[in-house]
Amino acid sequence: MPFDRKDVASISYMLDSIPRGRSLGEQVYERLKQAVVKGDIEPGARVVESVIGESLGISRTPVREAIHKLEKEGLLARSPSKGFFVADLKRSDIEETFGIRTVLESYAARLAAVHHRANELAPLAEKVELYQECLDRGDREALLGINTQFHEMLYGLSRSPKLIKMINDLKDQIYRFRRVILNRDDMAKISNEDHRLMLELMRQRDADGVERVVREHLLKGKDFVLVEFDRKGMVKEGA
Repeated sequence: MPFDRKDVASISYMLDSIPRGRSLGEQVYERLKQAVVKGDIEPGARVVESVIGESLGISRTPVREAIHKLEKEGLLARSPSKGFFVADLKRSDIEETFGIRTVLESYAARLAAVHHRANELAPLAEKVELYQECLDRGDREALLGINTQFHEMLYGLSRSPKLIKMINDLKDQIYRFRRVILNRDDMAKISNEDHRLMLELMRQRDADGVERVVREHLLKGKDFVLVEFDRKGMVKEGA
């Protein structure tokens, strides 16, 4: 059952498929976070503590714990009149996130071009072909996962744990923007064309080239997200 877009009332499935070894607050946090990141709850939708607790048949304490954690991460916000709600995206959020991504990910690709072993490129090539198969049959949902896996595998070849961690810290925001980009057929096609070029430059160990292509790839994504969100009136000005 999908989330109620207006009031997040129908969420009884929230705890499904979550490992029971974790605390209740952590379980609620993970599911609510994924619902926000994946767009099941739209920006501006209210997140009502009492409604969530009642729907799940649990006390308000673990729900409160999850909501406050999401507020600290910037995924939820609150106002005196609305209470907690899914935070609106701001133009500055998009520009800042892509700016940081561009620096981190292009550098990770550069390191990957230098440090990878030849036999480590085959899994990347498989992802490119699998992505193309899903693109040809219009499986948009699969594209998201494959795209994410390609980038994670590429940057993993940098062999820089600290750099990979910094990139992963932006993972949730990246997923939100990636969903917007890959929802357009032309952008989804361009994305895989860029991936093919990245892979070829990796084979050549062209560090300058792959760094440049990753940077351009991300800047194209940023420009598209800004245009798309402006068009839909989903971006708020300000910091």
